[in-house]
Amino acid sequence: MKRDELADLTVFVAVAQEGSFTRAAKRLEMSQSAISQIIRRLEARLGVRLLSRTTRSVAPTAAGEQLLQRVAPMLDGINESLTALGQFRDRPAGRIRITTVEHAAKMIILPGIRDLLHENPDIKVELIIDYGLADIVADRFDAGVRLGASVAKDMIAVRISPDIPMAVIGSPDYLANNAAPRAPEDLLAHRCINLHLPTSGTSFAWPLTGKGKKDITTVSVKGPLTLNAIDLIRDAALDGHGLAYLPQDTVQTEIDAGRLISLLNARVPDLPGYHLYYANRRNASPAFKLLVEALRWRG
Repeated sequence: MKRDELADLTVFVAVAQEGSFTRAAKRLEMSQSAISQIIRRLEARLGVRLLSRTTRSVAPTAAGEQLLQRVAPMLDGINESLTALGQFRDRPAGRIRITTVEHAAKMIILPGIRDLLHENPDIKVELIIDYGLADIVADRFDAGVRLGASVAKDMIAVRISPDIPMAVIGSPDYLANNAAPRAPEDLLAHRCINLHLPTSGTSFAWPLTGKGKKDITTVSVKGPLTLNAIDLIRDAALDGHGLAYLPQDTVQTEIDAGRLISLLNARVPDLPGYHLYYANRRNASPAFKLLVEALRWRG
């Protein structure tokens, strides 16, 4: 096989897996026009149509799907073999893609990798903020970060944070017109701000404890706003749109300043700490191993 033929197959696999010329161009760091030209060239050389294109999506044809299933594992094998050679480099290098939620990215990952990136300029980290439960293998992430209870059992999981203190909060303006809740069930009578979960298409149910502080129940609250970012939820609570359920460290400054009031303190349990999870890869690169050790929680 000629070198350009292998390169063309790499482009085809990227487009087929991403379902988009634009996302494939970003992944391969190429122009969209160059990728389109390569696909046309590959289809002309093979004499079959590999991709069905519409104005909204790109999907493999039957021939393309067959080629994808056979070629993608071979290219992954080549990439893993090349990655394994990194141990012979003088300096760790490579790009590491991680799917995570914004709170973990801001409070855990960015502080945790600061020294790593300063000391290893050839390591590149790409963080993708997403509240969906991504399939990190299918979506070609090196790792994901989620709360411990959300990690699939077939993944290797490394704890990277302590448990997460949470808070139910509301603004003084909102509480001036609405009696503060005294029990979890009182939340059902309140306007609450929801966090959207894209995987299930539902909203995050608030974990709270009973009087004995042992039995945890979840309350599916209702309200005028459903958002997909905790910074937006905090801002909406500050604006008096309703009560919110957020990590304590994201609202402590506002609580201390009196701009938000913490509620049901004895009924709000900590959530399980964040874990970095990844597939069992025997040939993990030196760069990835350094990142795991940089983030590992040692509390």
